[in-house]
Amino acid sequence: LEIIVTILNVNDNSPVFKQTNLTEVVPEDTKVNATIVAREDLSASDADLDTIYYELTAIVAGTDGYFAIKGVNNPEIYLQKTLDYEKFKSTTLFLYARDRPVGSTETTHTATATIEIFIEQADTKPPWFLPCTFINTDNSVCISSPYTGRVNISEMSREPLILEPGPIYAIDPDYTLNEKIVYSIVGGDTDKIFSVDADTGNLTMNKVATSPDSYLLQVMATQVNNIQKYSIASVEIKVINKSHYPPYFESRIYNGTVFVGLPARSFVFQAGNPSSPLMITAVDDDFPDV
Repeated sequence: LEIIVTILNVNDNSPVFKQTNLTEVVPEDTKVNATIVAREDLSASDADLDTIYYELTAIVAGTDGYFAIKGVNNPEIYLQKTLDYEKFKSTTLFLYARDRPVGSTETTHTATATIEIFIEQADTKPPWFLPCTFINTDNSVCISSPYTGRVNISEMSREPLILEPGPIYAIDPDYTLNEKIVYSIVGGDTDKIFSVDADTGNLTMNKVATSPDSYLLQVMATQVNNIQKYSIASVEIKVINKSHYPPYFESRIYNGTVFVGLPARSFVFQAGNPSSPLMITAVDDDFPDV
């Protein structure tokens, strides 16, 4: 008597990952759709020879949607959205491997692999002149106001010029890299009256200004390691006549009169002369005709 015995495979084994913990360092400027972790490093095996179904989730708040797998049966992880080091510097991904589709009513075995992702800051931003104001909610763009200063006509200043709202200064906003920045004047100084220190940004004079016209300089801050990373700021230098005398009030004491019940912004009148508004005036002997 010949008896044929057929062994039925029972789903009694769980999927197994080759590695259950992986760590990947991803540069911030990695291109979208680039592979982050290869399929062969993530594929799970199953002794029951079942088809494996994969699912990827991010467990760090705010990092959903950046990483994904190529397909339900392909665990290769790729970059789905542009990274920003300012938004997050690391995340943790869970990769699930199941021997039945999600939602199956059959007995399902699951394995989990943990992938730690660390973002490496890249040189993505040009220099920022300070002080500056952020113009977007993620603080990725900071716009500076023009610098302003004054020089006396036909007078040579030997010290760095005093500017508002402060001295010329730029930083590398990719702060973990903090690349060296150099300064140069690239426009507005046709007479070569001014110089800027390449290292400090201090603005000085080469010779006197003989014209009363203002100078609108263009100062460039450039990263030494990459000349394509630069920013330009405007510096307005007003040429004025030197002031020899301080202004002063014509009187040390002014007396005024107000009436009960007057509304806000009403005139204060001269004491003893209620028909004339009180006038407080100052004079400057540098301008005797004014």
